[in-house]
This record gives sequence, structure tokens and C-alpha cells, in this order.
Amino acid sequence: MTALAVPTLSSTAVAHFPNELDIDVKPDDDSNEINLNGRGVVPVAVFQTDEFDPTSEAVRYRFGSPAAVADGGGACPIHGGHVEDVDGDGNDELVLHFRVQDAGFDGDEMEAELRWEKDDSGEHGFSGRDSVTMVGSDHEHGGEDDSTDEDESEQQRGSEHQHDHGETDEDESGQKDESEC
Repeated sequence: MTALAVPTLSSTAVAHFPNELDIDVKPDDDSNEINLNGRGVVPVAVFQTDEFDPTSEAVRYRFGSPAAVADGGGACPIHGGHVEDVDGDGNDELVLHFRVQDAGFDGDEMEAELRWEKDDSGEHGFSGRDSVTMVGSDHEHGGEDDSTDEDESEQQRGSEHQHDHGETDEDESGQKDESEC
């Protein structure tokens, strides 16, 4: 009989986020530009894979700079997302929207990361990255707000989408409805 070595884990939990999410930052825009001075939102499509169906899992995502997300930060989705066939392949994707100002970008990133957490502990799940181009950093423009119509229209679309699905910014008690990440 052959003995199998079974690795043991210490009592310290180790977060494990394999790069198995297939994502597309700004799915309708190949430039993937993120305006750091804009007050808009960034849409991110999460595609179905053999390992993961985003349309049937809890919405526990964080998005932003890889460093911020690795440290437990990044932006939470501004709503529960919506399902659509983004790429026309017949499979539904989950499209989420994240506030740029909450994503932890410093202007030097060339990639953005999206993490899905399997449970409320914040441990274990999947992550994915997509290339991005940062524009409008304070260093480039002296801190002026150069938000574009695109950023404002994205924010408006995200806001309209929230209200189309009966979601509001406040609950019945008048407090802001914060998405949990």
C-alpha cells in the first residue's frame, strides 16, 4: 500500500485567489481607459468559465488596483450587477459597476484586478486581471478635474440601472445601502 502525504495547514488561514476569473474591464471599449479624475464608474464583465458561473454565485467582488485588492481594499460593486450576453456568444455574463474613486488606483497601474470571495470570511475565491490605461492622474493635470462626458454618462447609466431594478441609494431607515464585498 502506498502512503499519501497530506499537507497540513497551520491554524492561520491563507487567502487563495487563483487567476481563474475571465474579466473584461470596460467591455464596450478596447482602450480600457480609466479616468482617475472623473467621478464615474467602471463597468467590468465577468465571463462564465468551466470553473465559475458568475450569474449563479453571490455578488462578493472587489475591484481596483492589484495592490489595493490584495490588501483587502478596492471598490465594492455599486449594485448587484446585471446579466447580459456581452460578447454575443450565447452565454450570459455578469456586468458589475465600480466607482473609480474607491478602486485604489494611484495612476501607475497597467492592470486592474477583480476578486470574487467564496464566503464572507474574505478567504478563498477567484481573481482575474485585465489591462488598463490610466488617464487624468493628478500628476499629469495638476489635480484638475478633467472628467469626460463618457465618465459622466457611465455614472448616469450605472445610476439609471440601479433605479431600473428597484435598488435605491438609501434603505427604508434612510441609511445608505452599502454593498458588502
